[in-house]
Amino acid sequence: MNSPANLHDLVLSQLDDDQAQDVVSIPLAGKSSIADHMVIASGRSTRQVAAMAQKLAERIKQAGLGPVRLEGLPAADWVLIDAGDVVVHLFRPEVRSFYNLERMWSFEGSESAASGRA
Repeated sequence: MNSPANLHDLVLSQLDDDQAQDVVSIPLAGKSSIADHMVIASGRSTRQVAAMAQKLAERIKQAGLGPVRLEGLPAADWVLIDAGDVVVHLFRPEVRSFYNLERMWSFEGSESAASGRA
């Protein structure tokens, strides 16, 4: 069954497999109409960010949970993956701290998705 929860689980699993750093998931259901979840993660370099984004988009499509839109390639300082119910932001660490989306989008009760700080 294609549900936002399945898509969210796939995203978190793939980011974990790809060794994304500082993965944070912000629940948006009932708070924003753009998506049910926003996932924010970092890669160590533009090369890793680009590879994670392309791999994640491909996995979502293969699982039949797409369509997926990618923005921010090939520069890969900040890549947005819009998979409908889940929006993923992948950053290089310096770019992530500059934009600080977590603070902008955090709501009471937000939880960190897994992963310790690296």
